[in-house]
Parts: sequence; structure tokens; C-alpha cells
Amino acid sequence: MPGALKSITTPALEIGYLEAGDETAPPVVLVHGFPDDARTWDRVTPILNDADLRTLCPYVRGYGPTRFLDPATPRSAQYTAIASDITAFADALELERFTLVGHDWGARASYCVAAMRPARLNALIVSPAGYGTGRPQQRMSVDQVRAYWYQWFFCTERGRDALREDAAGFCHELWRTWSPGWNFSDAEYEATAQSFQNPDFVDIVMHSYRYRWGYEEADPRFEDAESFMAGLPDISVPTVLVQGAEDGASRPESSEGKERHFTGGYQRILVEGAGHFAQREKPEVFAAAILEIAKKDG
Repeated sequence: MPGALKSITTPALEIGYLEAGDETAPPVVLVHGFPDDARTWDRVTPILNDADLRTLCPYVRGYGPTRFLDPATPRSAQYTAIASDITAFADALELERFTLVGHDWGARASYCVAAMRPARLNALIVSPAGYGTGRPQQRMSVDQVRAYWYQWFFCTERGRDALREDAAGFCHELWRTWSPGWNFSDAEYEATAQSFQNPDFVDIVMHSYRYRWGYEEADPRFEDAESFMAGLPDISVPTVLVQGAEDGASRPESSEGKERHFTGGYQRILVEGAGHFAQREKPEVFAAAILEIAKKDG
């Protein structure tokens, strides 16, 4: 089972999350990305729970049951904003230290948490985004530029309209092309697509990609964090990166050569037969990567 749906209030949000496992067990926080939700970990968390770990899977701002407390709060989704949500979530649950797992947006935000709050983390597991990617100054191959077509599209009003008019249909095509060898069921997709009905979903997605490539202003509340992360600070938290070899969004080349940024140890695992959603496609492999580092450093 994916866990019980609960909610907790932070300074900015009421965060919905799925929790499973013994409340006294070492905690693992698992953060999803786009276009996905907390159910992305459904096949991973039971394995972690059986290994005596507590799992907590929040719905990111703009997804599912998570809601902003103040209508005036900017619907920003830069990585540092989501990182702030992760830390606030852990604070609200009184998690002094925890293992952090992030996929897609969750990975990019998790790098920020690891760089800015290393004392809070036992270990970091990310997928599939390489550290320092997704920035305006990033140099990319033509293959990666092509794979990011949807990001360029979202920088136009036509892209906003397309997502607003049919988020479920648009994102279904992303799932299909990002993991070309994965025959996901309609039921699995529809269970997650419900999260795209969140009233802030489109605004959050637009800000994330438009800010990423320099077409939207930063949320000034995170100016100091943005300045810090712009320097690509080293990460001292033991880290494992997991990436599907057939990823159609973040091409495998984009996660290569990142070892120099990790002073606490770094391992890159390329999963054959998996695309963008390795945690859904190869949950045993993904869970084993978490367990190896979480048990070692927890």
C-alpha cells in the first residue's frame, strides 16, 4: 500500500502527503517531480517499509491536495522554493535528520536542501537530473535541446493554453515519450493525473520552466538561496544518482561527470530497460539504491 493520506501545515502551505511505516523508524522523505505526484513512489515505499524505514511522500506545491494558505503568495516554483517546502515539511514533522529522495523537480530541489542544509540529511538519492543542469547558462547537446521541447513550449502563451486546456492529455504524451519501453496502465496514469487538477498546477508549472530559462522573475523571498546555489556549491551529503538508460527527457549524458561536486561520496547508477520514471519502472532497483546508502549512513 502507498500509505495513508495525511496533511500538515507549514508557514506557506497545507501539504498533503502519504505516510507508511513505523513512526519510530528512520525517516525517508521522497519528493516527486513533473508531471507526477506522490503516488510515483507506490512500488518503492513498501520495500523500504519492509526494511524498517518510515516513508513520507509529500505532494509538491501545485499538485494534488497541497494548497497555499494565502491567496496572495506568489505561485513560484524555482528549485529553492520547493527546497524551502521540503525543509518546512521536515520541520513540521519534527524530523531532525532524514534521508532525502528526489525525482525530477524533486531531485533539483533536493540538491538545494543538501547544499544549504547538509546537517539535516543522512543521505541523498536523486533521479534523473544531474547536478547543475536546468540553468540558462547550461550547454546542451542537440539531442538534449530536442528532448526539452516542452520546456521551450511552456515559455509561450500557446504552451500555457495547451496545459490549461488539457493537462491530463498533454502530460500523458510526456509519460509515453519519456519512458518509451514502459507500458503503464490507464489506471496508474489516471490515479496521478488527478493531481494536475490542483488550481495552482498550471501557474506552478509555468513559473518553474519560465524561471529556469530566464523568462520569469525570481521570487524575491528566495534571493539569498538563489545566489548561493548559483555558485554550484559542493555537496557533502553522501549521494547516489539513479537514471534510466532510455530516459527521453533528461538524456543520460546530462548526468555524467558530476563527481567533482560531491565531497561526501557519489555514485551514478544507470538502469538498463528504464526511462524517465525509473522508480515506477524498476522499483526494486531504485529501492535497493536507497537502502544501500540509507542503511549505511542512517
